[in-house]
Amino acid sequence: MRFTVLGPVRAWRGESELALGPPKQRALLALLLTQAGHPVAMHEIVDVLWGQDPPDSAVNVVHRHVGALRRLLEPGLPGRGASRCLVRGSGGYRLDVDPGALDLLRFRSMRQEAERLARDGEPAKATELLVEALGLWRGPTASGIPSQARSHPVFAAVDREHLLALKEAAEHALAAGPGVTERVLITLRRAAAHHPLDEALQARLMLVLAATGHQAEALEVHRAVRTRLADDLGIDPGPELRAAQEQVLRQSVAAAPGAAGDAQPQEPAGAADAVRPAAGPRVRPAQLPPDLAVFSGRRAELTRSRALLSAAGEQPGAVVISAIGGMAGVGKTTLAVHWAHEVADRFPDGQLYVNLRGFHPAGAVMPPGEALLSFLEALGVPAQQVPSGLDAQTALYRSLLADRRVLVVLDNARDSEQVRPLLPASPGCLAVVTSRNQLNGLVASDGARSMTLDLLTEAEARELLANRLGPDRVVLEPRAVEEIITRCGRLPLALAIVSARAAVHPGFSLASIAAELRESHGSLDAFAGEDPLTDARCVFSWSYRTLSPGAARLFRLLSQHPGPDCSVRAAASLVALPTRAVRPLLAELVRAHLMLETVPGRFCAHELLRAYMAELVEEEGRPEEPEAAALRLYDHLLHSAHAADRVLAPYRERVALEAPSPGSEPVSFDDQTAARQWLDTERPVLLGAVEQGARRGRAPYCWRLASVLERYLDRHGRWQEQLTAQSTAVLTAQKLGDVRGQAYAHRALGLTACRLGQADQSREHLLHALELFGETGDTAGQGRTHRHLAFLANTRGRHVDALDHYRLASALYRTTGELSGEAGVLNEVGWTYILLGSYGEALDACRLALDAHQRIGDRNGEAAAWDSLGYAYHHRGEHRRALECFGHALDVYREIRDSSLEADTLVHIGDTLQASGEPARAVLAWRDAAEILEDIGHPDAAHIRGKVRNSELNAGPSRLRI
Repeated sequence: MRFTVLGPVRAWRGESELALGPPKQRALLALLLTQAGHPVAMHEIVDVLWGQDPPDSAVNVVHRHVGALRRLLEPGLPGRGASRCLVRGSGGYRLDVDPGALDLLRFRSMRQEAERLARDGEPAKATELLVEALGLWRGPTASGIPSQARSHPVFAAVDREHLLALKEAAEHALAAGPGVTERVLITLRRAAAHHPLDEALQARLMLVLAATGHQAEALEVHRAVRTRLADDLGIDPGPELRAAQEQVLRQSVAAAPGAAGDAQPQEPAGAADAVRPAAGPRVRPAQLPPDLAVFSGRRAELTRSRALLSAAGEQPGAVVISAIGGMAGVGKTTLAVHWAHEVADRFPDGQLYVNLRGFHPAGAVMPPGEALLSFLEALGVPAQQVPSGLDAQTALYRSLLADRRVLVVLDNARDSEQVRPLLPASPGCLAVVTSRNQLNGLVASDGARSMTLDLLTEAEARELLANRLGPDRVVLEPRAVEEIITRCGRLPLALAIVSARAAVHPGFSLASIAAELRESHGSLDAFAGEDPLTDARCVFSWSYRTLSPGAARLFRLLSQHPGPDCSVRAAASLVALPTRAVRPLLAELVRAHLMLETVPGRFCAHELLRAYMAELVEEEGRPEEPEAAALRLYDHLLHSAHAADRVLAPYRERVALEAPSPGSEPVSFDDQTAARQWLDTERPVLLGAVEQGARRGRAPYCWRLASVLERYLDRHGRWQEQLTAQSTAVLTAQKLGDVRGQAYAHRALGLTACRLGQADQSREHLLHALELFGETGDTAGQGRTHRHLAFLANTRGRHVDALDHYRLASALYRTTGELSGEAGVLNEVGWTYILLGSYGEALDACRLALDAHQRIGDRNGEAAAWDSLGYAYHHRGEHRRALECFGHALDVYREIRDSSLEADTLVHIGDTLQASGEPARAVLAWRDAAEILEDIGHPDAAHIRGKVRNSELNAGPSRLRI
């Protein structure tokens, strides 16, 4: 096990990162990690998780989270077996962690060792060790847990350890003299920007700046801090800051050799600006996959990689691109990730990583735009602020990186054109690209430094086996080891598969394993050819032939799965077996190293193995079996998503489905939480199914899946994903001549374009959808489209036009008896009257909507009507009545677990509290809303956080109670 808490809370078992569960469970693990080895009392846990307003069930909830964490950390633990690492003690719980397995414990150990070195008169070594320790930090302690828990003093205390270590590093660097101070300057500048009133920190920054030849900048720091102290606190600088100023003025701080003063900057462009307080906190992404614990060999390549960076100096004058090319399975990604972890400390603004799927067997190559969206999201850009078009998105991405030092890893690229929009254009960044192709275009036009990976040397191959099997086992059978290396052709992936077989069966001699390989009559000596799979097949087939018939069939049919990973229920649908029967088959594939269980219950395979799966299907020559399996899988996905959407919005009109194929295993849901969690997990698979279905002739599923996903993607603010899915749906429906499918997709595109501020495109899509729904006679579809047109009109300030559309929608719903639709229109009419300033008419319409929703039992509609009533009272200045209505809405949203609209109502509550003179309580409501939105990944979270930042100085310590 490995854990990190100095930044995002993460955990790994071996090479697999664990899914840590819901927000409060992650917060509990973070708390236990910060106190590793020490008991944490129950009252402390409750205080961190809930603050001053814990629910009556708090202790029971903690017990449930502890049980879930035990199962996660020790999956083999018996039902009531005693945990070895998460134990009860002193009225609470204690987490016992190996000191080398937790970054916080390693940091503290290194800091203690640095203190000893400094006492022994070795300040330079102490500085180096502290710089290495500071490199373990990837952001604020336990970032990513709920903000209410993150603000607890227990985490602030750990954050202070970072500041203390940095101050110690600065002191030791100054004592060490020339040549050492530069090592701490970048980190010191960034910390000073985030703590502008920490006089001790600012004083050390001044002294280090002066020691590196930046005297003028050091004096500018003093001036800026003095002004901030006077403006914010009404005080003058203290003795430490004054003493630092005097030292700089007397030029009594020794300058490092080669420091030519402020005329020759030593930082990338923009870094000097960090001494001024930032306009807002920057997001520091940390997306690198875990480093391979048993990384072997590649010393020559690592030396060349290090030279690429060091040749450009500590602050490169231009982007350095290392295009790591080589055959499939040769270890390009492993080397790139290992090197990236090695140099990550040189890039204090974070690391971005994406798998571009350039050679995905299913053809799901990632477009550059999709990768850019993920990078922009990781850099904190709200979805509504992402411009349309690849060129505009590339420009925004490069602008964000203009004054930052970021490491960008672009893995598994198809060609230069896929990569080029993702390259940063600013000094100080490093892009590492891996590909099976040589990417000569990058070398020729972008100055890439190319590196081609060859097969392992015999010594490196032997080292790989020794690391995975243990040196004793390798030494005992040298001839067998030599034959295994030869038969595997020194290919890392093949060696990994063989060693997995040997590790799972420690009683097997290596000679017997070598004999099995020999019997396959294959060789990997010619693996450098154009079709590496042909030569690797002997190793794969050797593993494949050891499988039981059921596992072998599942392995073949998994080639039909469209997503990055597969659930047990999806696998069961592929082979038309119950889930209880398919679990042992998946376990068998994992034992054979043909599949990997990434998190409990989800499985994936290396892309080379996925290609081998597809080849096996072709060799079998029975296309009807994989096609039937694919249809069962698509029925599983479609019917499960349909069931989830039906639970989340039971009264919303939606497309009707035919019965699923026999053998398909759709999921049913008992409540909204389960439905939403399933959609959260399966979203990449469902979106992949839309795209794969279009390529593989399964068009009828494409627009239906897109239609079912429409509401979920819209509520979660995933509008770019919606745009891609619905555009594919339109095209496939057009090819089929399916008018109904075109209508649904155009309507969804119309709303999405409106969300993205593209009013003209929105109107065009919606009017076309209205025409198509008219052709099919779908009055409910026409009614929903008129409501979207009304929403568009309201966003453009055309409220009278909106009311006209609502009148038409209401008339359409009346003809079909759609009571929920009529009630929804009434509520939206009330909202429009609010926008017109006609609050009396708004209240009348919203009361009618509330009554109608209550009569038909539509709880979601009832909550929306309560929220609209509150909004109308808020605008009339009747704040007490507004809060009463919002309270009703909040109760219902929490009861039905509609978190996105719960957040919306919390924002309205905060606005009303602010207007009624209670800014402290307003801040607490907004914080709760932002926490919910952040948890579901909604882009509006950034806007709400802005409201909090603008008012948090007036927030009191009490917690909102509604």
